[in-house]
Amino acid sequence: MIIKRYIVNTMNEAMTRIRYELGRDAVIISQRKIRKPGIKGFFSAKNIEVTAAVENEVNEKKPKTVNGNNDSRNSNELNNIELNSIEAIKKVVQQENDNINSSRVVQKQNNIVHKVTNQSDNNSENLMSEMMEMKTMISSLSLERELSQVGTPIENQKSDIEKILFDNDVDSENIENIIRKIKNDKTEKTDFEKLKIVLKEMIDVTKPKLEGRIVLVGPTGVGKTTTIAKIAGRLALAEGKKVGLITVDTYRIGAVEQLKAYADIMNLPFKVVYNMNDMDKAIESMNECEVVLIDTTGRSSKNKMQIAELRTFVEKADTKNIHLVLSSTTKNRDMKYIVEGYRILNYNSIIVTKLDETSTYGSILNILETAKIPLSFVSIGQNVPDDIKELSADSIVGLILGEDTIC
Repeated sequence: MIIKRYIVNTMNEAMTRIRYELGRDAVIISQRKIRKPGIKGFFSAKNIEVTAAVENEVNEKKPKTVNGNNDSRNSNELNNIELNSIEAIKKVVQQENDNINSSRVVQKQNNIVHKVTNQSDNNSENLMSEMMEMKTMISSLSLERELSQVGTPIENQKSDIEKILFDNDVDSENIENIIRKIKNDKTEKTDFEKLKIVLKEMIDVTKPKLEGRIVLVGPTGVGKTTTIAKIAGRLALAEGKKVGLITVDTYRIGAVEQLKAYADIMNLPFKVVYNMNDMDKAIESMNECEVVLIDTTGRSSKNKMQIAELRTFVEKADTKNIHLVLSSTTKNRDMKYIVEGYRILNYNSIIVTKLDETSTYGSILNILETAKIPLSFVSIGQNVPDDIKELSADSIVGLILGEDTIC
């Protein structure tokens, strides 16, 4: 048996070469896609490795004998040829078994070895018969594999892009959307270049207007109070603006004391609000402030009554400058509930916190795609006021793809 391996771009090219070199009786034993060598091969289309085989002419003709010595010699030669053919078949069968994991191929291998070992008188005829059966069976298995691949939604050459996104915690729905957009891009750019363009188009970043009354809302534990302090420090210490602080968070133990401590350090006016009347008085007392930052109580997005209560305080602030604060460590499913549950508060920008507590940044894309609201700030640590930043879309793409780090 002659076995040859071909590296081609298409199956049509493989079939042409196989028929030319091995003839029309050749059978395809296996086929698989392989990556080109080198760094460029990681993002370029894969080649196809095709293994084909054809029976050797020696096996098709029985050797003629003249005398007993010739009979013995020819018999030994035939046995050697048969054993070599058997070993070749066993290797082919084993390779096909590894690729397809078919128990039928293993059974056929055992049958061949058993028959060749125990029927030495008719080895040549039996071997040819088994080889023809093997040819038919392998052709059938190859056809089954090809049919099983029909209708695959994502081409294999896109799997590297998919893996990059998956490894960086991008949501599966977003991955499908990104792959679809890459496939629709008919330019000559590489898939990785197309990926960067698609991601940049999906990321909306806004320049926050830090003036008037600014309200921060979000679930408990995402870092609203610390974020308020960072923004206050940036405005008061770095930009020299007159800033006031108001907190509505009287439920969480230590929340009032925490924000009051920041206010004392930065010498900023500070008010605590317990009810609607207190809210009116607190806002009125800070009329001279250029910016009033309002910290709110963390509420569960599933508790509609608590969200409705929070809404009355937000509406009392009479502002459209409302930021939803979310942690980058929040699970995707929980994040979606939060985004939808807080939508009643009409927030107009997103702040993503705790980027220092995660090693992947696909959550930023997940949050922005779910909320369809632009990003204003990201928080990268506990230091006040330094660990808060504004990021460009290009910077966020670099983070998501693992090309950059933020801290």
